[in-house]
Amino acid sequence: MFLPETYQAALALMILSMLCWGSWANTLKMCPRYRFQLFYWDYAIGLTVASIIIGHTAGSFGSVGPTFQNAVHSASTSTFVFAFIGGVVFNVANLLLVAAIDVAGLAVAFPVGIGLALVIGAVSNYLVAPAANPLLLFGGVALVAVAIVLDAAAYRSRESSAKATTVRGIVISLVAGVLMGCFYPFVAHALAGTPGNPSPGPYAVSLFFAIGLLISTVPANLLLMAKPLDGKPPVEGAGYWKAPLSWHIAGALGGAIWCVGGIANFVASGAHLVGPAVSYTIGQGATMVSACWGVFVWREFAGAPRTAKMLLFLMFIFFLMGLGAVALAPLY
Repeated sequence: MFLPETYQAALALMILSMLCWGSWANTLKMCPRYRFQLFYWDYAIGLTVASIIIGHTAGSFGSVGPTFQNAVHSASTSTFVFAFIGGVVFNVANLLLVAAIDVAGLAVAFPVGIGLALVIGAVSNYLVAPAANPLLLFGGVALVAVAIVLDAAAYRSRESSAKATTVRGIVISLVAGVLMGCFYPFVAHALAGTPGNPSPGPYAVSLFFAIGLLISTVPANLLLMAKPLDGKPPVEGAGYWKAPLSWHIAGALGGAIWCVGGIANFVASGAHLVGPAVSYTIGQGATMVSACWGVFVWREFAGAPRTAKMLLFLMFIFFLMGLGAVALAPLY
């Protein structure tokens, strides 16, 4: 299997994960008037198929470790269970975060949800596998958290009529943030293995993670279709079959893009000096990437007030400083 042999290679994989995690949602913009719940079926399928393809390619080439098939067959039950639970927890968090954005708006859901996920994820992952300079790591986490708040403030300044903050929106954001911050330690446990049951490697763990996500999508998404948290009418399943083929392809592509980023992040977390806390934190720089798409490609801030643009500028500065501190943490 392919594994990075230097910190520079691991850092490149973490940056790749950040780019993918911050870019997959663009595929939803290719599907106008398509309810997210319907889009998510193709997203989950695309993510699972991509994990199999990557496993049979990058997970089977090279001279390090067993092939992907041998790794999957030799995996212990505990490894499968930890990775499976990680996929379930992430899936529920991901669905709730999108619902929180619909209910409370980006200006509330992001600082509450992603900000909480960043802090919980960094701390919990560091406790699972302490690695890197804690001062640089958590100092960087604090800077990134400030950047997320600035990003949310910029969106609020742009909106002429911001959504009213409701208790329901805040509660959904809190639950999504806690779950999003808790999924990675399960993956880290699966990647670390135990003395009697060594880990089968990141590619097999990624497949088990994807299986957890795919299976949990059925009850979770069906529930959200029947009772959407955003207050909109229930989603009719017939709409999935009536959607154009291009929309299904876009959904599957979105899942595949997230999967590439996820596997890159899982692979990097096991590299020398890195650890899951650093890998997860840099991956959460996806917020900056998504902001770049919104500003430079989708022109979301065209005509926005000067205050919003200044907040965006400060957001990028804090993000770069924070990610720079986290990237240096393993070296000092």
